[in-house]
Amino acid sequence: MAQGTDAFVPNITICRAPAAEATAAGTGPPSKPKDREVTTTSLTKSRGAGQSGDKVFSAATLAAGCLILVVLFGVALFLVIQALPALVAPGDKIQGGEGFFTYIWPLVIGTLIASVIALVIATPIAIGVALFISHFAPRKLASGLGYVIDLLAAIPSVVYGAWGVAFLAKEISPSYNWLAGNMGWLPIFQGPASATGKTILTAGIVLAVMVLPIITSLTREIFLQTPKLHEEAALALGATRWEMIRMTVLPFGRPGIISAVMLGLGRALGETMAVALVLSSGALTASLIQTGNQTIAAEIALNFPEASGLKVNTLIAAGLVLFVITLGVNMIARGIITRHKEFSGAN
Repeated sequence: MAQGTDAFVPNITICRAPAAEATAAGTGPPSKPKDREVTTTSLTKSRGAGQSGDKVFSAATLAAGCLILVVLFGVALFLVIQALPALVAPGDKIQGGEGFFTYIWPLVIGTLIASVIALVIATPIAIGVALFISHFAPRKLASGLGYVIDLLAAIPSVVYGAWGVAFLAKEISPSYNWLAGNMGWLPIFQGPASATGKTILTAGIVLAVMVLPIITSLTREIFLQTPKLHEEAALALGATRWEMIRMTVLPFGRPGIISAVMLGLGRALGETMAVALVLSSGALTASLIQTGNQTIAAEIALNFPEASGLKVNTLIAAGLVLFVITLGVNMIARGIITRHKEFSGAN
């Protein structure tokens, strides 16, 4: 260009962003390092409080678990110490004159017979009722029926016993005569039948009514927890309602059913008043419709108020045997549940 020509110089104005101006003036938002510092401090305080809460909760749960073990050990130790005189006493000092084990053996058999009768009657009915409530009944009917089932579990055992001795025993006695006349060739129905109806079979039926709401309530809750995806998948593949229940609901609920049955068995093994009112005690017999048989719990309840000396130790030793039976049944049930734990909602 010619030197005399004025060069064109563009007029450039530098604009500062408002945020930058505000930051430069010191009136804007805090810088990022301060934000990080505040956030880190808040997280540290929250984490510290959470760790303290975890420690308190862990200590509380540990104390609860230890307390249960201490109580269980204390009960077992008391039973062993108090039962020892009866276990080592001469046979002629024990009721019956033949030793403790000869005395307790018929009671163990009677307890197991009554409990098995109760479970054989109650378990199929409880599973059927639980399936009806959880998968077949309308919502309103299921809610009302579930409330009635739960209400049955709250009835005192003495009420069941009074119902059994005042109504059931009298009404079922003619059926025992029919069983003795037509099926007496079976040892369990061998006559003569009891005229009062107060037999081990009647006691088993009363126990079945008592454990029915327990098994039903627990089984119902287990069935309701079956994954809906499993049920819908089975129905989508063309399964009928029963096939869906058989392939998804029952396998999923098997451990829960076993737990419910074992809980009902524990109630049946330790039941006292109902059996004491319904059952006419006597010698051990294979017939379910004859007068006779006795359970451990009823034996303790009927004889403990008037017992003294070695008799008290004998009854406590009987309680120790019942304690061992219940503990053994629960351990077996736990082993069965562990074996069937592979089916769950996660697989």
